[in-house]
Parts: sequence; structure tokens; C-alpha cells
Amino acid sequence: MVIPVHDLNPVRRTPWITYALIAINVVVFLRTPGVASITGGASLDTLCHQQAFVEHWGAVPRELIESRMPRLVPTGGVGVGAGGPGCLLGPPGYSKSPVLSVLTAMFVHSSWTHLLGNMLFLLIFGNNIEDRLGRLRYLLFYLVCGYAAAYGFAIADPSSTVPLIGASGAIAGVLGAYLVIFPRVPVWGLVPFLFFLPLRLPAWVVLGFWFVLQAFYSAGYGTSAAGTVAYLAHIVGFVLGALLAIPLRAGTPAPPTVGPARRAR
Repeated sequence: MVIPVHDLNPVRRTPWITYALIAINVVVFLRTPGVASITGGASLDTLCHQQAFVEHWGAVPRELIESRMPRLVPTGGVGVGAGGPGCLLGPPGYSKSPVLSVLTAMFVHSSWTHLLGNMLFLLIFGNNIEDRLGRLRYLLFYLVCGYAAAYGFAIADPSSTVPLIGASGAIAGVLGAYLVIFPRVPVWGLVPFLFFLPLRLPAWVVLGFWFVLQAFYSAGYGTSAAGTVAYLAHIVGFVLGALLAIPLRAGTPAPPTVGPARRAR
């Protein structure tokens, strides 16, 4: 896995939509019960409130396919049953639109690493796609990729009741577009080999390797966490983003030549 740090691809205008998306994700994360804590060791009460929050605002594949909510959802309370203490279930005390839940789920993250990893990729690669598409088309592109990723995963696993959360499906679309439009742009990244080794690689290597890893993990290889991460959603978002970007590739300027810095006289 290559961790991107910086791309050598200047923009012509300030990427306000990218910055706004990052800001909204951070604000929502800080308001999510318990997840912003860096001390760990969350209580059962906190975990139950987290579960209720994610169930409320996340996109549940079964709900998306059946277009209806379940009769019982986590309520945020704690109770004691035959198996010991646990989270209480009850009728939902709120109205939830499965379609709109895809939108809200794009801004919910489960941990600092989940949030920061997504925002790093969005910051590095989103600004250039926003610059190329324009602000409103970029926002529409971002949301379309996010919706396609969620529904693509739901179609593949329609019985799943585990909520999908996070911006990674939409961001995968951004990465796919970047690969198509700016394949040769140099990207500085960190390669975890004994220690973090800084390398400058073309974007097609960094993003192509990322996509191959998602496909590998989606098949259940190489990670024990394959069941907790919706890698298939990443693949759907990436492929759609790449396809939508194909018409935009023509006329894209060549990446800048990076040479020795020259001092202005």
C-alpha cells in the first residue's frame, strides 16, 4: 500500500467544494457519539449510542433493496438479557428514508483512522478533479459515485443488515477519475517497507495499485477484516469514476515538468 502525501499537479482555482466536504466530514465525526475519543475503552453505554447513531444515519443494504426500515433498531439504551448486558432494540423512533441514508452515510466515519485516511485521499486528489470538472459538476460527480458505490454493494449483498458508512465509495470515484485524466502526474508517497520509504511515482502506479488491493481484499484475500470493510463499494465507485472521466481526458494539459528550482531575479 502506497500512502500518498502530495501530488505535483497545480490547480487554477481554490477547491472550495473539496474543502467543504472535508469540513462537513470532520464536523459530523466530532458529533458522533464516542468515536472522536482518543483514549479508547468506550463504555457499553457509549457503544450502544454509537450503534444507534450509525444505524440511524448509515445506509443499510437490506433497507436500500427493500426500500423499508426494519421493525427493530438499536435505541441507544443498555439492557440485560439472557446473554448478559447488551444494547436495547426497539421500534425506530425516527423516520428514515433509505435513499437519503446513502447521502448521510457518506459523512459518517467509525474512527480517526477511517476519517483521516479518507480525507487524505480526498484532499490530495479531489482538488484537481474539482478544478477539471468545475465546482457544481464535481459535487454532482462525487455524490453520483457515492450512491453508485452504496447501491452496487447492496445489490451484491441484499440481505446485509450492517450499515455502510464513510466517504470512501465517493472518494474511490475521484481516484478513478484522477487515474484516467492525470495518469502520469508524479505523486509523492510513503511505502511501508521496514520503515516509511518516500518515493515519487506516477499516479497510475499509486492508484492502480490501490485498485488492485481493493479487488484483492474484496475477494477475501490478504486481510482478516474483509467482512468489515465494503471493498466492493470502493471498486464500484472507482470504476464508475473512471468511466465518467474518459470523455474529459481529451484536452487535459500534460503534467508539469519537475526540475531544479530557479530563483526569480
